[in-house]
Amino acid sequence: MQIYLDYSATTPPRPEVIAEVQRVMQAHWGNPSSLHQWGNRAATVLEQARLQVGELINAPPEAVIFTAGGTEADNLALFGVTKAYRLPQHIIISAVEHAAIASPAQQLEQAGWQVTRLPVDSQARVSPQALRQALRDNTVLVSIIYGQSEVGTLQDIAHLGQIVRDHGARFHTDAVQVAGRLPLDVQTLPVDLLSLSSHKIYGPQGVGALYRRPGLDLSPLLWGGGQESGQRSGTPALAAIAGFGVAARLARLDMAAETPRLVALRDRLGAQLQSLPYLELTGHRQHRLPHHASFCFTAGDGQQVTGRTLVRQMNLAGIGISAGTACHSGTLNPSGVLKAMGYSDRAARCGIRFSLGRQTSEADIDWTAMVLQQVLHRCLDSLTLSRV
Repeated sequence: MQIYLDYSATTPPRPEVIAEVQRVMQAHWGNPSSLHQWGNRAATVLEQARLQVGELINAPPEAVIFTAGGTEADNLALFGVTKAYRLPQHIIISAVEHAAIASPAQQLEQAGWQVTRLPVDSQARVSPQALRQALRDNTVLVSIIYGQSEVGTLQDIAHLGQIVRDHGARFHTDAVQVAGRLPLDVQTLPVDLLSLSSHKIYGPQGVGALYRRPGLDLSPLLWGGGQESGQRSGTPALAAIAGFGVAARLARLDMAAETPRLVALRDRLGAQLQSLPYLELTGHRQHRLPHHASFCFTAGDGQQVTGRTLVRQMNLAGIGISAGTACHSGTLNPSGVLKAMGYSDRAARCGIRFSLGRQTSEADIDWTAMVLQQVLHRCLDSLTLSRV
């Protein structure tokens, strides 16, 4: 039996998406910037996808900037705002940001910018009071992740964004894990910038988008032909963007039925694992992504049995899970997210993540829980023997 439970890392493209990618590559391969009929047909495909992605978050199509993925969207949000300032100012991020925000913030800090990293509580939530206290007269941007990919915690973006808006700074959120799973409405959310990724919603890899509030100027990262209203030069990856559009449309249509199904499966998994020894749920108990369950294995010293150990053992049984985020699961360093939540270095090496998706069934959940129980018992036995 093969069971894939790593949908937060990537999702398999839907058949409708694959069909659209093939159709565009075969029939609409023109350059959208060209003025002839081949270019016009390609431009129509591009703008149709822009409309579909905009509808997923209730944004006007002209507010959608296509990028090469969520990482570029995050980078464009931070550098696009900060490059407009001749002198370094102040920005705020949370202590549990994805590396696509944390690393650019570190680069800005090295260039002289003041960077405040907001602490989080034991369930990875940012305090609105801490945000208020961190804001300064020269704060120009705040970026707080909407749904944390490693531990699943959801932030109160509506509340936090309003605090920032009232202060007069710009607000960005990385909504890569939230889009297509929970409703997003940029007409009511107090956000200026919002990042999306195609391959998290059953679209092609290598394409994403940044929502930019109309009227907000950004400095581009890439210069050239002035595509994407001058915000992102380069001939667009038209077929991938078209697939992204179809994935966004299907996600919007399916969300009302799919999200509660995922919540039920997530809770079913949690209920079956809650009695397992030395397995502790991480992240917020209620305010969490609907498809996400994460745990920390608390036995041993963090070197004998790590999250990677459990991932390998589950993989041998045909079950794909993750040790934290896919971007960092290749390292033995303690998880910075878990450390920010108060976990020790030992415990921060022992996180695992289950993320569910369209193909996940109740039978998959039940089998996974049984296999994990067996894996944990073997690990505990090996720890006992190592102490003898």
